Amino acid sequence: MSLFKPVELLLVEDNPFDEELALKALRKHHLANDVVIARDGAEALDFIFGTESVSGALEDPPRVILLDLNLPKIGGLEVLRQLKGDTRTRTIPVVVMTSSAEESDLLDSYQLGANSYVVKPVDFEEYTEVVRVLGRYWLLCNKTAPSAPDNTLQA
Repeated sequence: MSLFKPVELLLVEDNPFDEELALKALRKHHLANDVVIARDGAEALDFIFGTESVSGALEDPPRVILLDLNLPKIGGLEVLRQLKGDTRTRTIPVVVMTSSAEESDLLDSYQLGANSYVVKPVDFEEYTEVVRVLGRYWLLCNKTAPSAPDNTLQA
């Protein structure tokens, strides 16, 4: 059992404006209790697998990850590949939330195991509504699978 408070949502977003909009929408609807922000792909992977994992990220994984694709250091598709390629994190729901409407990004995301793909609306009200709906569904309605132990057989 972790000594640290579990994370409900990991927001992987490098755009400060989008980050603030998402946090405001989550706070407004009382969904921002346990949110961690990663501002690039390396920071996200480090939180889950690296030095920050002492905080219990693998033991008590986030209930959902909102993942931008266009990230510095390590791109969102590579983050998704590593998360879904590891038995310990494979069952964490990952919602790709990106400005990219490219069909190749959509297909790549689903082929790598994304649970949902959402194109970020440019309108403020639409953006906050999308975040509200995502937060309510993934944090209040969805039942997450337990995380797999290190010795789970790979498929």
